[in-house]
Amino acid sequence: MEDIKVTSPCLITSSYKEHYNSVCSYINYRINNWETAKDLSQDVFLRLIDYKQMLRPDTVKFFIFTIARNLLTDYLRRYYKKQEITSYLYDHAVTYTNETESHVIAKELSLLERHKLETLTAQRKKIYVMSRFDEKSISEISTELSISPRTVENHLFVSRREIREFIKQCI
Repeated sequence: MEDIKVTSPCLITSSYKEHYNSVCSYINYRINNWETAKDLSQDVFLRLIDYKQMLRPDTVKFFIFTIARNLLTDYLRRYYKKQEITSYLYDHAVTYTNETESHVIAKELSLLERHKLETLTAQRKKIYVMSRFDEKSISEISTELSISPRTVENHLFVSRREIREFIKQCI
């Protein structure tokens, strides 16, 4: 019995030296996170100390990998539970926004749009205003201005792009 107490620390030390890298690799293969794998591998050998009275040279490797498998299972359970909770909270969280700030930003963007609108050609400005603010369709604008729908689309495309680029530069 005295001999087992003396050899247990030596057995644990030699087992650590011999099996640490393979335990790390085993855990890393399952979780794909090297730092966590190293932490869990350390825990394996700390737990092995709890079993020092039961250790024998022919069974120590099996103890190590059984402990590693159990720690890994516990880790994965906690990990996926945490993911599930995080996902639930994210899906069901009420997003609060500062409405005053949102109104100020919207007002500033509107002012930038109106400022750039003044620099457009008369025809593009008229078509843009009719589409954006009067909410008229391309066919309605085409009929009212007596121009082709394709011309209206081209004017809208160019004016929208110019305004969008201007706002991007200002932001």
